[in-house]
Amino acid sequence: MAIYKDRVVVETLADKPTYVDVTDEVRGIVEASGIKEGVVFCISQHTTCAVFTEEFDHDLNPSGDTFLQVDLNNGLERVFPEQHDWATYNYPGLRHFEEVESWPNIEAYLPGGDRRYLWNGDGHLRSTLIGSSVTLEVEDGKLQMNGLASIFFVDYDRTRERTRKLRVIVMGE
Repeated sequence: MAIYKDRVVVETLADKPTYVDVTDEVRGIVEASGIKEGVVFCISQHTTCAVFTEEFDHDLNPSGDTFLQVDLNNGLERVFPEQHDWATYNYPGLRHFEEVESWPNIEAYLPGGDRRYLWNGDGHLRSTLIGSSVTLEVEDGKLQMNGLASIFFVDYDRTRERTRKLRVIVMGE
């Protein structure tokens, strides 16, 4: 059995969930692996990010989001409303703040020491609900997906722009 590993780097936005269609990148990694028969795992390396497959929707709203993304966001907002204050969720608690504030790269997590950058409990819960990975088939050296299906990487943490990573592992013969 052969194993081939790579990653997709994704730049995400602030103020709204960032959806990125990574299908072409994953397809390219599968083909570069040389594996003919097996599976490909797409795994988020971040706790506020999710990975899922969905039909590519050709309709976009004025912000550039597909209608399915808007509908998903609206549904998730009803289940886990965006965190805009200290009372929305129990998370983050005082001990978590103290831990984060002890990290050597504190500015990356709390720019200017502003604890509101950890108001991302909704992002953690949304990504938990959606899931952090997908597994797909590789057949005849090609990623196997329905013609309209796409692989989406989404960052539900809207507190700031970030660089995120999707791990792609191809296993097989």
